[in-house]
Amino acid sequence: MAPGLRKRDRQVMLREKLRENPFLSDEELARIFGVSVQTIRLDRLALGIPELRERTKSVAERTYGVVRALGAKEIVGELIDITLGQSGISILETTEEMAFERTRVIRGQYIYAQAESLAIALLDADVALTGLANIKFKRPVYVGERLVAKAEVIRRKGDHHVVLVETRVGPEKVFRGKFVVFAVDPARVMGGERSESRG
Repeated sequence: MAPGLRKRDRQVMLREKLRENPFLSDEELARIFGVSVQTIRLDRLALGIPELRERTKSVAERTYGVVRALGAKEIVGELIDITLGQSGISILETTEEMAFERTRVIRGQYIYAQAESLAIALLDADVALTGLANIKFKRPVYVGERLVAKAEVIRRKGDHHVVLVETRVGPEKVFRGKFVVFAVDPARVMGGERSESRG
C-alpha cells in the first residue's frame, strides 16, 4: 500500500483491515501502510482499537465456552474461532522458553501441541483422543514468529474424525498435520480404572 495517505484515509483503511483480519500486529500494519509502528499505535488509539493481545483475548473469551473435549488450559495457543465438528483457528505467540537455546528455533512439540489440541477441540464430544497423526514440519520456526493454525474436519465416519491442520507464519506454511481423532465414551476413560480397583 502506498505511503503518503492522508491520516483520515489511512485510519479508515486501518479499521477496514482489522475488520478483515483482527489479528494483524502493529508491525504488520506498519509494513502494509508504509508508516512507522508508532504511527499505527497512534492511529489505533485515535480509533479506540485495542492492541493485538487485547483483541485476541476478547475473541478467545467468547470462543472457549463452545469447546467440550478440552479445558481452556489444555488448549495450546489462543483459540480464536471454532465451529464444532467443522473448523477452527488458534494463534500461538512463540517465546524464548519454547526454543532451543543456541538456535532460537522453536521446539517441534509446541507446534505439534497447538495443532493437536486444536484438532481435538473441534470434536463435538465430551472426550476426544488422537489415534493417529501424520505430520510434516515445512521449515524451522523462530522465537517471536506468530503461529496461526487452521483446522478443518475433512472426513467423518462414526466416532472417527479426520482433521487437517495447517499452521502458517504470515503467508508461509510451516506445518501440516492430518489427525485421526476419536470421540470416546467418557465412562470408558474415566470410570475404567476406578471400577477395576474396587473389585
